[in-house]
Amino acid sequence: MEQFEAIDIERAYQRWQQGEALLDIRDAQSFGVAHVPGATHLTNETLADFVRQADIEQPVMVMCYHGISSRNTAQYLLSLGFESVYSIDGGFDAWQRRFPQDVVGA
Repeated sequence: MEQFEAIDIERAYQRWQQGEALLDIRDAQSFGVAHVPGATHLTNETLADFVRQADIEQPVMVMCYHGISSRNTAQYLLSLGFESVYSIDGGFDAWQRRFPQDVVGA
């Protein structure tokens, strides 16, 4: 995969339920208020450790607020060697509206 793939909220939810990694790139305050259970909070400070520890052969999904910033992060992860990276269309906003039962802290 040379470019990330956009993934709709329904497919993202199914993949998350199957255990696929979910990265949340929102700011610390927003993540602290509410996030998807098990999501990894990926920040500039945690990026190096995440990349060092991650299995780049395993798919990852990237979530931001509305599905725009996650595209850049997804493309960046691909440039670091990750094989399958997905940007979640609609981001956390869409997730929280569609799957409120699977949001903690809200």
